[in-house]
Amino acid sequence: MDCAILSNDQHFTIFSYGDYKIRFRSPYSLEYYTQIKEWNNGYLVVMAKYKHNANPEEEYIDLIPILEDLYIESNQFLKPIKEVKIGKHKIEENRR
Repeated sequence: MDCAILSNDQHFTIFSYGDYKIRFRSPYSLEYYTQIKEWNNGYLVVMAKYKHNANPEEEYIDLIPILEDLYIESNQFLKPIKEVKIGKHKIEENRR
């Protein structure tokens, strides 16, 4: 298994690989990720759809500091990942 999944759920981004689901805060206006443009051993360039813009915007995610904060050896964790795909997302619904 050499593919990881990037998704979001409300105000969190989720990076899933193997038995790991790493959640971290996303901007409040993130609706969902639309495309992975680049994967470079822990560094992601993605397209993201935000509430304030009709068109997706380029966004950057660096997983290495996140992994280090979680005491996960980043080199060992990231080495087998060859590809990252977009997973399912949940759009927060307005409750009235």
